Amino acid sequence: MFAKRLKQLRKKRKYSMQEVADQVGVAKSTYAGYESGYRQPTLETTQAIARKLHTSADYLLGLTDHIDPQEPSSNARELLNHEQLHWDGVPLEREDLELVRLLLERVVRDRVQQEPVIAPAPAADSPRAKP
Repeated sequence: MFAKRLKQLRKKRKYSMQEVADQVGVAKSTYAGYESGYRQPTLETTQAIARKLHTSADYLLGLTDHIDPQEPSSNARELLNHEQLHWDGVPLEREDLELVRLLLERVVRDRVQQEPVIAPAPAADSPRAKP
């Protein structure tokens, strides 16, 4: 999978083998070996290739199908939809995640209800509106 994705993405980004090889500091023949599957790059080289091709090492290695690297979401709702969530290595079941989601919805609902209402700005002809 690595070799196939590497070649497809290099072509999609319109780079030559020489350009990528030069950027990551390997010979063109070495890089060609990566694309043919004959050679395997080090982790550092894989990361350098991923940066050059504007993707992630995870994509190149087949660990994700997202070509464009993304910042992890800080939205708890999106995070709870993640397939393989765990707590310190212990996998969380769908039922566990549903309980967490319900708890967070309650926390947010309570917080919204407790927030003070912002008073409207005084009218322009009000004595408080003048300096």
